[in-house]
Amino acid sequence: MSVLLFHIFNTMESYATALLYAIPFFVGLVLFEVLYGYFAKKQMHNVMDTVSSLSSGLTNVVKDSLGLGVIIISYPFLLEHLALTEIKTTWLVWVVAFIVLDFAGYWNHRLSHHINFFWNQHVIHHSSEEFNLACALRQPISNLLGYYALLLIPAALLGVPNEVIAILAPIHLFAQFWYHTQHVGKMGWLEYVIVTPSQHRVHHAINKEYIDKNLGQIFCVWDRMFGTFQEEMEDVPPQYGVLKPAHTWNPVIINFQHLWRLIKDAWRTKSYWDKLRIWFMPTGWRPSDVKEKYPVEIIEDVYHFEKYRPEASNALKGYAIFQMAATTALMLFMFYNYSAIGFDGLLLFGAFVFVGVYGYTTLMDRKSYAIWIEVIRSVLGLALIYGTQDWFGINAYASVGSLLVALYFVVTICGAIYFTYFEKSYSTPLVS
Repeated sequence: MSVLLFHIFNTMESYATALLYAIPFFVGLVLFEVLYGYFAKKQMHNVMDTVSSLSSGLTNVVKDSLGLGVIIISYPFLLEHLALTEIKTTWLVWVVAFIVLDFAGYWNHRLSHHINFFWNQHVIHHSSEEFNLACALRQPISNLLGYYALLLIPAALLGVPNEVIAILAPIHLFAQFWYHTQHVGKMGWLEYVIVTPSQHRVHHAINKEYIDKNLGQIFCVWDRMFGTFQEEMEDVPPQYGVLKPAHTWNPVIINFQHLWRLIKDAWRTKSYWDKLRIWFMPTGWRPSDVKEKYPVEIIEDVYHFEKYRPEASNALKGYAIFQMAATTALMLFMFYNYSAIGFDGLLLFGAFVFVGVYGYTTLMDRKSYAIWIEVIRSVLGLALIYGTQDWFGINAYASVGSLLVALYFVVTICGAIYFTYFEKSYSTPLVS
């Protein structure tokens, strides 16, 4: 068992190391898109939506780097018991593995769009009412049941080594980032081979012509083969979001909104059959008795609905950016010092990141209880620094490191108090 735990920890540490380089790269591209849109296209990002998207990415990478979740079945187990052959040629095994991985990704994506329970782990990705590189980082923390290996049975049958899958999986995921943009048009013959920005705009749209289309992740051939392809049409401009609006910037809440609705519907319905089947019915299905008695807001006219934009001053927007940047810096330090912190310390550190994101995005929603979240986590952070005279070993890299973290917590307390009790009026926003 100790050998297994050591292997798992090493795998998570390798993932954390990869994220240490990937995160600044992705954030840099988001910043480039923001500047390009502003100066070249005279388009402005919704600051709060972008902060919410990036914050969602923070929670996802912390959750994944800590290995939080239950693996129903692992790929190494399937490989050991199902392999019928072994591909000897080096280049061929990588090609076959990538194709099989993408095929599995298509069907996993399709399940997420068509089954009630699985939609909960994907709704966060579609929750933004904008479409940009930032929304690509809206990834789930609600995918707590690891069943994906079951979709890799073809790879196991072909004897694709576990090491190959482990290397290609994050590459396959990161390769889906670039096409979340409105600044790239149709790409000629490539539209018949790979997923392009035009195709993925269709996928994120809530227009009835576009719903549940273009489910491919890298190759669009699966959509064409299985009847889920839809070209972007000039006379049908994509409208983005989800038909049951999230109405919050808090990514933790968005991750479990749909699941909470399912739980309430399953509890409220009088039919025992409906209590069971609601989890496996098509996305959006509700028991008839509950649907009538407890209606849920659904967007009827996708061209004329009010997007979620609670009033926010430039000061609050700047504060939200500061909180996101500070949280990102803390998280990068966690990844950099991953091994030295140790698993128990990482869980505590990860908890501070999660609660931090929950706190400042709740403040962005202008919720009155946000102040208590922010003050309590800051006081606990200051107490930890005082008790250990450090912040998870940061003083070994910078003598004033823990003092800077302490200053961050003090600023957080002051910010929570100011935006809760003192900011009563709002200036005209400089950016949307």
